[in-house]
Amino acid sequence: MEKIRIALLLVAGLLAVSCDAQPPSAKSPVNKGTYALEDSELASRYARFSKAYFAGGCFWCTEAVYERVKGVEAVYSGYCGGHVKNPTYEQVGSDRTGHAESIVIFYDPQQVSYERLLEVFFATHDPTTLNRQGPDVGTAYRSAIFYLSEEQKKAAESYIAKLEEEGRFKAPIVTEVKPASTFWLAEDYHQDYYELNPDNPYIQRISKPKVEKFNRQFPELRKQ
Repeated sequence: MEKIRIALLLVAGLLAVSCDAQPPSAKSPVNKGTYALEDSELASRYARFSKAYFAGGCFWCTEAVYERVKGVEAVYSGYCGGHVKNPTYEQVGSDRTGHAESIVIFYDPQQVSYERLLEVFFATHDPTTLNRQGPDVGTAYRSAIFYLSEEQKKAAESYIAKLEEEGRFKAPIVTEVKPASTFWLAEDYHQDYYELNPDNPYIQRISKPKVEKFNRQFPELRKQ
């Protein structure tokens, strides 16, 4: 949750900055509050692309990673997996709405497959920590794949089984694989947060290392 995140950053000797004080995203004015993806103009703008919904902790990190993947047209931060309509960032962080900080990836399957997106997902976050990623604690930060088809479900379950069989991680994978519910686009100031706030302590300490890890491990997937 945000208070925990800020407290831990302060303990580490960093200057935490309130999210609410940040400038609006370059993607504005996609949404002024939270808005159902299917009711937004993005649904038609990216209609020809395939979609994937992932949750891997703070969406600032996951959005930044996938925006660098070749074949990905666009990435937006939002909330998925919950039961409250139009959830706010504060509500999601309270762990009372059931949502996870998530991203929607619009991608061209002719350039990058869903399976490759899964590879990036599991390589750039810790799928073994229940309801936690680094300093972020709570169900909003759980590891989850919200599938949009039986094909995506089978691909996710198959890849998790492969990782477990290979013993890729020291602990069991706890990533949820569940059918997608409504994807709510997050408030504008969360979109493109990594790009617009490069000096933010959280970006420097938590997000940037994940982007750098992607760059090292997947040079063939990096956009030129």
